[in-house]
Amino acid sequence: MDLLNTLVDKGLRRELPTREEALAVLATPDDDLLDVVAAAGKVRRQWFGRRVKLNYLVNLKSGLCPEDCSYCSQRLGSRAGILKYTWLKPDEASKAAAAGVAGGAKRVCLVASGRGPTDRDVDRVSETIGAIKDRHEGVEVCACLGLLSDGQAERLRSAGADAYNHNLNTSEGTYGTITSTHTYADRVETVRHAQSAGLSACSGLIAGMGESDADLVDVVFSLRELDPDSVPVNFLIPFEGTPLAKEWNLTPQRCLRILAMVRFVCPDVEVRLAGGREVHLRSMQPLALHLVNSIFLGDYLTSEGQAGQADLDMITDAGFEVEGAGTTTLPAHRRSAEGGCGTRDGGCAPCDGGDTGRGVDETAAARPDLVAVRRRGAGTDLAPNA
Repeated sequence: MDLLNTLVDKGLRRELPTREEALAVLATPDDDLLDVVAAAGKVRRQWFGRRVKLNYLVNLKSGLCPEDCSYCSQRLGSRAGILKYTWLKPDEASKAAAAGVAGGAKRVCLVASGRGPTDRDVDRVSETIGAIKDRHEGVEVCACLGLLSDGQAERLRSAGADAYNHNLNTSEGTYGTITSTHTYADRVETVRHAQSAGLSACSGLIAGMGESDADLVDVVFSLRELDPDSVPVNFLIPFEGTPLAKEWNLTPQRCLRILAMVRFVCPDVEVRLAGGREVHLRSMQPLALHLVNSIFLGDYLTSEGQAGQADLDMITDAGFEVEGAGTTTLPAHRRSAEGGCGTRDGGCAPCDGGDTGRGVDETAAARPDLVAVRRRGAGTDLAPNA
């Protein structure tokens, strides 16, 4: 296909596709799906070889969030039967993180529900970062605490944080239909706070919330412009008791097309397969490793993932290898001051192109049986899944 040859050439040069090209990836028929995966896989291997980075989530504070994000089981008014607990102590969080590190994770992601941290919360997380780093020298720590105020990113960086996660989630045009208690601009500002403080920015999206192809392309192009080092791609987990509980819009094939589109738009960025992969990709998860170079190990914040050993077996069986602690994830050009996703180092075309309209014809049967609420690990007396 001429389209795929063009996209591979652009990906190898770190050149931005047009909007029409990105939309065309999402519109490819199932008969061409393996060709799409193979093409995007060439770009993935150019920049990351066959390495898969493992990340591990620790939910420092679960539930009781004042924000109304429609996709979230921890939201204001959620009736999802999730674990609810207040802040883990630093030694508790460090113990939880140790399970992930023992399983091969080189990054620990510390997450807390809420609009954003107070200064006391930043102190708590700083103590936790210290406890983890004392126990695991060299492990990367990413914080995800919501909207940041002036100076908080700098304090986290001083405490030893390596990265900060704050997802854009969906397009600017549809953001108001998902959340009303903060804005898309608030999220962009927080990512920029993190970047200004010298933290590696991690920002991604959630697919499957009823968005159109154009919305998906919009948010991924916005991420390319924002230039995070890591782009997590989440697939909505339709928790019972949340406003989006009936949004079962994804098939494994659509998930793979979305991941391929993200790889073509952000060729040299750490693309992370995140929440919802077990629910929506199911037996097609190994194919996704040809598109992404990073996954979460084991469980998520409030839902269960597949067993950590199953993740490791999947990576090996698919012909990939776990990225070692001594290996740097990002290509050399992204680690330099002049680097970037192409926006600061040449090769970036203007974000032009048209709009193919709303929605797609794909439908998927609801599978609430695949959504398992987390009952183990952090915040419980049971062993974690890692």
